Amino acid sequence: MTLLAAIPYPDIDPVLVSIGPFAVRWYGLAYVLGFILAGLLLRRLNERWKVGLTTDQQIDIVLAAIVGLVVGARLGYVLFYGVGTYWSDPLSIFAIWDAGMSFHGGLIGILLAGYFVSRRVGVPFLRLADMGAVGAPIGLFLGRLANFINGELWGRTADVPWAMVFPGAGSLPRHPSQLYEALLEGIVLFVVMLVLARRRRGDGFQLGMLLALYGVFRIFVEFFREPDVQLGFIVDRFTMGQLLSLPMIVAGVWLIVRAARARDAAESEAVETPEAGAGDAIESDPDEPDESESVADNDRRSSRAD
Repeated sequence: MTLLAAIPYPDIDPVLVSIGPFAVRWYGLAYVLGFILAGLLLRRLNERWKVGLTTDQQIDIVLAAIVGLVVGARLGYVLFYGVGTYWSDPLSIFAIWDAGMSFHGGLIGILLAGYFVSRRVGVPFLRLADMGAVGAPIGLFLGRLANFINGELWGRTADVPWAMVFPGAGSLPRHPSQLYEALLEGIVLFVVMLVLARRRRGDGFQLGMLLALYGVFRIFVEFFREPDVQLGFIVDRFTMGQLLSLPMIVAGVWLIVRAARARDAAESEAVETPEAGAGDAIESDPDEPDESESVADNDRRSSRAD
């Protein structure tokens, strides 16, 4: 493979602001901004879909999502990618600022948190999950941009004109796979979810679309992304990210089919109800005299007889 001259990597300081021991990093800012924007979108969907959540309930949902995502993402990384590294230094598990966050673990964590908070606010779990799924690509987009700024999770060596030489990744140009993911898992997925969210669909439909499309996009981009150095390829030429995304696609398709069947059943029931009423009306004979009319006729005959 003949490697072309790479375009310069925009070496941006991962620390946005530093005041003494206190530092604001782009990665942390991506999380904060993602939750704020997702919370605003949750409020909008609550009005559009007429879910009926109060402001306090919406705040509870966002807070639960923050805890579920952060805890799940960190534990997911430790379990899926740690390979026993953290067992020698368990306290390092809590060093979430030192990278090491797993999307798949975060997804599990946020779904578990969503299940418990849905019972508290009295909204069906899948309906609440649908609302969260619409805003999820916002966080994915910002998170991948933060990965790019940190110069981490870079791609495989490439000879494309937009290849870059990442700090710490050797001297060879590589795919900016973080930007590929930001485009597909962030922008494209967000546009699709917004279009589908213009009207209420069966519970679980939005979540199913998120799972299925993310799984497809992630598997595709992983072919351009360098495998995690501590794991390498897991099965043949497939990475851990690809293997973890396969169940997402299966679960997503199942949720989509389930939601579609539930919608069709509801529509059929709605159509059959007025037809049953019309059938009852047809069965009555219009030529048969009304009972009240017969009583009135008898009264008139009695009057004449008197």
